[in-house]
Amino acid sequence: MISFANAKINLGLSVTEKRQDGYHNIETIFYPVQLYDVLEFNEASDYAFETYGIDIRENGDNLCTKAFNLLKSDYPEIQPVHIKLLKNIPVGAGLGGGSSDAAFVLKALNELNSLGLNSIQLQDYASKLGADCAFFIDNKPLFAEGIGTTFSEVEVDLSNYFIVIIKPDIHISTAEAYASITPQIPKVDLKRAIQLPIQEWKYHITNDFELGIFEKYPLIQDIKRKLYEKGALYACMSGSGSSVFGIFEEKINLDDLNTLGKVYYPTEL
Repeated sequence: MISFANAKINLGLSVTEKRQDGYHNIETIFYPVQLYDVLEFNEASDYAFETYGIDIRENGDNLCTKAFNLLKSDYPEIQPVHIKLLKNIPVGAGLGGGSSDAAFVLKALNELNSLGLNSIQLQDYASKLGADCAFFIDNKPLFAEGIGTTFSEVEVDLSNYFIVIIKPDIHISTAEAYASITPQIPKVDLKRAIQLPIQEWKYHITNDFELGIFEKYPLIQDIKRKLYEKGALYACMSGSGSSVFGIFEEKINLDDLNTLGKVYYPTEL
């Protein structure tokens, strides 16, 4: 069985408060894009995990194995599998690659073992693995709040636009990103602002992480500025960084910006 685990971008992100449990409450809009990791599942006598492509070993325990163990703890009858991961989505980029991999492992195991878990049940398991992991179960644009696992419907469609993502050679951990954040109540209602013409988004929709990260890593701010200079209707850092995406009215080649970081050309799902 082959699964294609896609990335996401954040259309705006506000950190609203720090919780007593140490997590933070946020408000954001998750939007899926066609930049994929590839997962291959094969029958095996014992569980095994291999990874190729971008090296993820330095980033600690992989979420694919955690997803397998989480589901097996409740369903011991799950058959062992050999998972091969071709890692294409950059890490430390705010694109949710690891969370997506874990969500797609849960969905694949559910199908391969005929567990009959519905979307809500899968989201519950996914939320135990990562704050944005549950989004990838239904994999459609959603407004997220709380720690990023409380969802509501939102109308946003970028199918007529062209998305470019630039990932500099900078890895930003979630802990590092939050270290420079001062939580505050958003000045703008994101669910309303997203209904404005896309040309207006840059005046109303922001990412709270940008202020601290731009100060520490001026290159990331330079990328955002370059995207606007190239004609982006809207540009923003995704999640807690370090990638920056630009939304353009028509297809554009930005290979000349490869000096700033790797350029990706995903589209909406």
